[in-house]
Amino acid sequence: MADGASDGRVVVSGASGLIGRTLVASLRADGVPVTTLVRRPAERPDEVAWDPATRRLDPSVLAGARAVVSLNGASIGRFPWTKRYKHELLWSRIQPTQTIAAAVRALGAGAPHFVSASAVGYYPSAPGAVLTEDAPRGDTFLADLCGEWESAARSAGDEARVALLRTAPIVHPEGVLKPLLLLTRLGVSGPIGSGRQVWPWISLDDEIRAIRHVIDAGLDGPVNLTGPQRATANDLGFALARRMNRPYVLRAPVWAIRTLLGADATEALLTSDMNVVPERLTSSGFTFTHDTVEKAVAAVVPA
Repeated sequence: MADGASDGRVVVSGASGLIGRTLVASLRADGVPVTTLVRRPAERPDEVAWDPATRRLDPSVLAGARAVVSLNGASIGRFPWTKRYKHELLWSRIQPTQTIAAAVRALGAGAPHFVSASAVGYYPSAPGAVLTEDAPRGDTFLADLCGEWESAARSAGDEARVALLRTAPIVHPEGVLKPLLLLTRLGVSGPIGSGRQVWPWISLDDEIRAIRHVIDAGLDGPVNLTGPQRATANDLGFALARRMNRPYVLRAPVWAIRTLLGADATEALLTSDMNVVPERLTSSGFTFTHDTVEKAVAAVVPA
């Protein structure tokens, strides 16, 4: 293979998670060759063992690939965020990202497109504002985590093409709906705080399509992976309750949520007000399959 030529492969780390395994399945269904990075001994020809904890990844694994997609990270949906778990949230992202960035940097100008996960938690709570990719970083624990995460990706060097996927919570039973489904099924769901705070969201289908669009369009820099239509916490809650034919009436006071989950998780995930818009996706020609939160809920929750 000529130096810098692509074999069309996409290398994926974090392939066992919801987004990772769905992305891999989507690519393979369309005949795209995929190499997955695994932390155990490789068992298949399309697997490569690596060890982010010791920064072990042979750059030759990435040589010739079209893109490398990094999706590692402990779940932000596990509570409470103790000091120990916050350390895990950070380093489960930083170590893999730095390891891939070093391999990309070693390949220089012939390196693949580096597509690195981040999150809309990068932004501040900003009631009434519209947050594009140019908006400033917030000052919460999650915002700081995202800043460190993105800095790790950018350490791939000036020659690298690095896209930063600022992903919204996924409207899926394994995503943001996981805790809400049980409460709704039991008939004890309702507004969180006022319920009027704007929550970024995206369907799993559009998340995968958006990642593939980022690769196909060669986008770099921050890219907001969020649904195009503004939705509040109440919009999501009502949509789920209607779909399941259950009530949505029991308000959860902020003080109680903060006591249960902790201040960091409450402020970053539940009470923040962030109207994050997918400006770079839409301006580059991306169209959404699920353009409202109601459609996203209907796609994954049986009536």
